Amino acid sequence: MREVIRGFLAEDVGTGDITTNSIVPVDHVSDALIIAKEECVIAGQEFARDVFSALDPDGLYEELVRDGMMAGRGEVVSRVSAKTRAILTGERVALNILQRLSGIANATRGFVEAVAGTKVRILDTRKTSPGMRAMEKYAVLMGGGENHRFGLWDMALVKENHIAVAGSIRSAVESIRKVSFVAVEVEVKNMEELTEALEAGVERIMLDNWRDEDLRGAVDLTKGRIPIEVSGNMTEERARKIAATGIDFISVGSITHSFKSADLSLLIQ
Repeated sequence: MREVIRGFLAEDVGTGDITTNSIVPVDHVSDALIIAKEECVIAGQEFARDVFSALDPDGLYEELVRDGMMAGRGEVVSRVSAKTRAILTGERVALNILQRLSGIANATRGFVEAVAGTKVRILDTRKTSPGMRAMEKYAVLMGGGENHRFGLWDMALVKENHIAVAGSIRSAVESIRKVSFVAVEVEVKNMEELTEALEAGVERIMLDNWRDEDLRGAVDLTKGRIPIEVSGNMTEERARKIAATGIDFISVGSITHSFKSADLSLLIQ
């Protein structure tokens, strides 16, 4: 992600940091602390390090709270020792990454804790920020979740529009099998489609926006023959409720598109 980070810096710095370069001498060196202003799961330390390293290769970045760990309110998350220009110029980009990824990790942890004690695993989706998918899916891992497919190339997910074009679930699956050996998942909207997907021999079933009371019927029909993933309008409360039905996965788009960024700040010492 180093090239991506350099792109983030280029977007922010442009032709130069006018404010910092006007005030701070070239050789001025400082120590700075990144502080959590609220309790949160931390994620993105290595990326923040890369921001400051791109601006001052000789600088030091010390992780005091490692990724995946909880930081308390007021706790020092990391310490930066580098040229002051590098710290001030890189501050916003580094914090943007840390705050966003920590927010995702925090949101993920909430869902993971909601289904604790069951076999259900929390998955992310492709509803990520353009250019930041690798970072955001990493943050999901730091929150205790798991990654679904990384993109359109590493798993086949047949949805209602694919079925409409192919004519049937069976036809859609057969078309994929002719050209690829990737795992195939099918999104079904009723028991009839579920039966058709089972007969097509897919690797996973997705129940999208099913009523909670219908989920157990789907579990009973599959009898453990195939993993079941549930998605749609997911909250921690609902996840806790449906985890007991016997499903295997809950995918949550909100952890990467509707989360609250963590509140972190950087202060020069």
